[in-house]
Amino acid sequence: MVKIISRRSLGTQPVYDIGVAQDHNFVLINGLVASNCFNKSHSTAYGYVTYQTAYLKANYPVEYMAALLTANSGDQDKVQKYIATCVSMGIPVEPPDINRSGVDFTPLHHSILFGLSAVRNVGEGAIENLLAAREKGGKFKSLADLCDRIDPRTVNNRALQALIQCGAMDSLNPNRNQLMHDLELVLEWAQSRARDRAIGQCNLFDMLSSDSSSADGSNGFETAPKAPAVPDYPPQEKLKLEKELLGFYISDHPLKSVQQAARVLAPVNLSDLANKPDSVTLSAIVMVSSIKPLMTKKGERMAVLQIEDLTGQVDAVAFPKTFERIGHHLQVDTRLMLWGKVDRRDDRNQFVIDDAEPIEDVRMVMVELKPQTARDITRQHHLRTILLAQRGEEEKGKIPVIAVVSGPDRREIVRLGVQFRVQDHRSTVEALAKAGFQASTSSLLNG
Repeated sequence: MVKIISRRSLGTQPVYDIGVAQDHNFVLINGLVASNCFNKSHSTAYGYVTYQTAYLKANYPVEYMAALLTANSGDQDKVQKYIATCVSMGIPVEPPDINRSGVDFTPLHHSILFGLSAVRNVGEGAIENLLAAREKGGKFKSLADLCDRIDPRTVNNRALQALIQCGAMDSLNPNRNQLMHDLELVLEWAQSRARDRAIGQCNLFDMLSSDSSSADGSNGFETAPKAPAVPDYPPQEKLKLEKELLGFYISDHPLKSVQQAARVLAPVNLSDLANKPDSVTLSAIVMVSSIKPLMTKKGERMAVLQIEDLTGQVDAVAFPKTFERIGHHLQVDTRLMLWGKVDRRDDRNQFVIDDAEPIEDVRMVMVELKPQTARDITRQHHLRTILLAQRGEEEKGKIPVIAVVSGPDRREIVRLGVQFRVQDHRSTVEALAKAGFQASTSSLLNG
C-alpha cells in the first residue's frame, strides 16, 4: 500500500479506471496514478451508516438486535454471539412460541421472540400453514386443537415433534414429554376427523358434545385421546433437545448458573479469543460440544474438541501429554474450567488446552482483610511471601486467590494476579491461618 504524504489540488481532470472489478486504480491523463483513494463521498456514506446504526442500537435496542439476529439467522456462530450480546444488554431472547412467533425474530416490548424458521425440521410450507391456521381461527388452545386445524400433509409428525421438543408448544402444555406421548394418538384422531368431514360425516362423540362445545368453544377437543400421564423430561434433556433443534440453548444454558460466580475468576469469552495475545495463559469456563479422539504417527492419543460458552464456539486441541493427564475429563456435555493459550493457524483461532477441571471441582482461596490490614505494607509483604511459596513446583498453581476487603459500609472483592495462583487450596489456607490471616476455601458453584 502506498502511503500518501501530501496532497494538492490539480483541479478537475479526466481520469481513467484501469482496475479490475474489486480493485480500482485511477490514472490521470499525464500517466500519473491517482491510487485507490477512499474518497470523501465513500467515507461520508460509511460514517452516515455508522451513525444510523449507532442511533438505532442506542434508542431502539430491542428492534435493532431483532433485525440483526434475523439478518444473520443462517450463521449459528453469529446468532449465538448476538444472543449473548442481548443478554449483556438486558434483553431476554425467548424460545419459539406456536401462538406468538412469526417467521423471523420478533421484537416485543422488552424482549425478542425466536422465529419459527429457526426450528430445524420445520419447513417454510409448515410455517405458512401454521400461521394461516392461527390467523384464521385464533390461538391454538391445545394439541388437539392444533392438529385438527392444520394440514397434516404439510405439517407432518416430524415437524410437530420438533416444535414440541424445542419448547414452542409449552403454552399448550409445559410437559413436553407428555405432548410427545400424546402426539401420535392425537394425530390419528385429527386425521380421522378430517376424513369424516371430507365425506360429510361426524362421529358419535362429536354429536354428543356438539351442544356443549358451542357454548365453551371446545369443538369436541375434549374427546381427543391422551396417553397415560408421564413425568416431564429432566432439565438437562430439555436443553439437549433444544440445542439439537435450534442450534443453541435458548430457555436456559448449563453455564448460566455459574456466570455470576465465574466473573471473579475473569475467564475469557470465547467470542473474544481472536483479540487475546497468543503468549498468555488464559482460563475459560466452557461446555464440550463434541470431541474427536485422534492417534498421532507415534501412536500417542490426543483429541480435537469443539467447546462453547454463552458467547460462542471455538475449536480446541489437547495434545498427547495433556490428553494423557486430563483426557478422562474431556467428555461431551461436561462443564469444564480450561487453562491454555490461543493458537492461530490459517486465519483460524483455536484453544490449546494445557489443563482442565470440572467446574464442580474448581476451588478459590478467599482471604478476608480489614482496610487497615490491606494498607499495611508489612502485612502485604507477608501475604505475598506466603502465596508465592504456595505456587508449587514450576509455578503450576492454578487456584486463584481472592481478597475480600470489608469496611463498615463497603465490601470489595479483588482477584489477585496470576502470579499468586496456588497449587493446593488446603495447604494455602493452613499457611495463611498460621500467619494470622482469616482465610477459607470456596467452590465456584457456591461462590
